[in-house]
Amino acid sequence: MAITITDANFDEIVLKSDKPVLIDFWAEWCGPCRMVGPIVEEIAKEFDGKAIVGKVDVDSNPNISMNYGIRNIPTLLFFKGGQIVDKQVGAVPKSVLANKLTAQLA
Repeated sequence: MAITITDANFDEIVLKSDKPVLIDFWAEWCGPCRMVGPIVEEIAKEFDGKAIVGKVDVDSNPNISMNYGIRNIPTLLFFKGGQIVDKQVGAVPKSVLANKLTAQLA
């Protein structure tokens, strides 16, 4: 299951992680976000133990969204070593996200 990431736990979960991290920036009212949500949950199960998969509700956590310039949702950021290494804006097939995350495992 994807981890809920907040302004309070972001540094600990994302920036200090020794594993690659995928974050889904979403909102309850966003239609495309509801399409991507189940895909993110599937990826969280498949990459369990290999990567961290989390979700940030942009309405509840404005600081993270502002710090990373999130203007459109869903936006998915890929982190490695505390740095953004890849980005996906908009709804895409599961294979696109899985391939991007797999690339960070190497």
